[in-house]
Amino acid sequence: MANDKIAGKWKQLKGSAKERWGALTDDDLDQAEGKRDKLVGKIQERYGIAKEEAEKQYDDWATSV
Repeated sequence: MANDKIAGKWKQLKGSAKERWGALTDDDLDQAEGKRDKLVGKIQERYGIAKEEAEKQYDDWATSV
């Protein structure tokens, strides 16, 4: 799904993101607002992974929703 569509449907997709990245808090997800860069940053921060890995995880998730 395109990043702009994810941002537009964020309220519906938050549950899917929470399921995928259980370490993210509701506050993290609210702050991300469905924006790729913000969500990648939160994934990086919570899981202690490299930006490239967080981007890959996001892109894999975005194509599956």
